[in-house]
Amino acid sequence: MYVYYIHTMKYIRDSSLHTTKKWKPLFHSLWPALKGSLAKVYKPCIRKNCLACARGDKHPAWMLSFTQRGRRHCLYVPLALVPAIRRAFKNGRQLEDLLYRMGPALVKEYRQIKRKSARTASK
Repeated sequence: MYVYYIHTMKYIRDSSLHTTKKWKPLFHSLWPALKGSLAKVYKPCIRKNCLACARGDKHPAWMLSFTQRGRRHCLYVPLALVPAIRRAFKNGRQLEDLLYRMGPALVKEYRQIKRKSARTASK
């Protein structure tokens, strides 16, 4: 399961970058975030005398599937947790989009800062 959590941004060594201050609240607002899929499946139960299973009807269940360390995993999800999982998937998609947008913004701001410092150093 991919769970995104932004604690600190240690990879940025230049503390004068304002982009991190701009994006950090957005990252925190998108918590919890998940990546994977949620599916409604129908399975027979384990009771021997279940009337629904005897008729051929199966019981609905929700499954969360995700990849962890390159392997696919599935978990049953309680019905009460399904709306929260759906919100987390939505947050995960938005967070992924934010991460893709943040990279170019960081590079652009870094270049602007370097240009300004080069101008001031040459004067």
